[in-house]
Amino acid sequence: MNYLNENIDSLNKKLKDGEISAESLAKDTIENIKKTDEKLNAWITVKEDAKPAENLDFNANKLAGIPIAIKDNIITNGIKTTAASHMLYNYMPMYDATVISKLKKAQATIVGKTNLDEFAMGSSTEHSYYGATHNPWNLDKVPGGSSGGSAAAVASGQVVAALGSDTGGSIRQPAAFNGIFGIKPTYGRVSRWGLIAFGSSLDQIGVMTKRVKDSAEVLNVIAGSDEHDSTVSEKEVPDFTSFIGQDVKGLRVAVPKEYMDAVSGEMREVIQKQIDSLKDAGAIINEVSLPHTKYVVPDYYIIASSEASSNLQRYDGIRYGYRAKDTKNLLDVYVKSRSEGFGTEVKRRIMLGSFALSAGSYDRFFRQAAKVRTLICDDFDKIFAENDVIVGPTITEPAFGIGEEVSDPIKMYNNDILTISANLAGVPAASVPAGLVDGMPVGLQIMAKRFDEGNVFKTADFIERTNKFYEKTPAGMED
Repeated sequence: MNYLNENIDSLNKKLKDGEISAESLAKDTIENIKKTDEKLNAWITVKEDAKPAENLDFNANKLAGIPIAIKDNIITNGIKTTAASHMLYNYMPMYDATVISKLKKAQATIVGKTNLDEFAMGSSTEHSYYGATHNPWNLDKVPGGSSGGSAAAVASGQVVAALGSDTGGSIRQPAAFNGIFGIKPTYGRVSRWGLIAFGSSLDQIGVMTKRVKDSAEVLNVIAGSDEHDSTVSEKEVPDFTSFIGQDVKGLRVAVPKEYMDAVSGEMREVIQKQIDSLKDAGAIINEVSLPHTKYVVPDYYIIASSEASSNLQRYDGIRYGYRAKDTKNLLDVYVKSRSEGFGTEVKRRIMLGSFALSAGSYDRFFRQAAKVRTLICDDFDKIFAENDVIVGPTITEPAFGIGEEVSDPIKMYNNDILTISANLAGVPAASVPAGLVDGMPVGLQIMAKRFDEGNVFKTADFIERTNKFYEKTPAGMED
């Protein structure tokens, strides 16, 4: 089964009508993954014995029998969960993350775990203990990161939907690179219980699909309160599919000049064309400023790395994770286990975060970063007081070549300049395909005020209906 021309509604209808069975759908999905993943490396673990739930109710549960991929930093009972790290190479969880429990309750079929940058730290899915993932549009290009495996699996038609996580753009950037839709909900909209922590004040689980409505269907299931996670909002979860097909006339759309100035040439033309289509449909376009955009990269990497340093202390070879052999004493266990268990990028961020939190640096770095974060939040609050959504480019350039930037961390970090702010401010944000530049997809980013995913879906669905990008097939999958 190849999902390039399918969506959740079409599969649900075929299952209800008996045109296909959930058992054959699961089996065909696994076979297609095994056949196509040799050139993509989008998966770490494929659950070859994946079976649909019993007594499927296709009317009550839109996701019943639908195969779904899970990023391999989300805990799955009985399916190895590695975070793409040597540190967790053999970790077999004994419980499910809340989002997995909710998917199972909705009778979705979990077919395996997708590749990512180790512990979700990266923008290219090259920092994986299991090797780099390739972009289905051009196998020599990166799929973005850190949710590159989930993005490639959806874009190539291996699955119709996948879960990812987004700490600084890790859903939206790979969605843009792969020509699919990806949404990071409001911080607190979806439980983080069972998500292997990177930056606890920034992390959020979200959804990646080819079609906007499909993400709305999945988010309907995974959003909402959770007794295990005190940071989850108690706000009522609306039916996100109700925003699909709505008119954008009168929608107040803010376009930050800092975001548009970050792109030029054909890239700017593609983004402007989507903005013009909103204007032609009656949306009100306003140029605005996010003046602290120039500070978001250093601000984010201080905060995220500090939180990562704290969260990853537990992986010491004693309590959790890989344990080095041939050690002489307790200190040797700690040093060797962490040195051998973590990859280069993870160690870089641990050291950066540990320095920012140290006694002599805390006030100069972490405390100042927290203050700048407040200024960034204020920028968004001011814009959303007079506008419904913010739109602009998701990325500054299309996908780059595998190996081109992996040895230049500063350049790699700066790739996130347009996506980081949404995490710092905690607002919902998504990337919807905008078009092609040099044969590679680019995305339009849409942000809204906290807990207003509805306007994100409304705007994204309009763009999707206008440009019908979902009809395009990735060049690397055409054979």
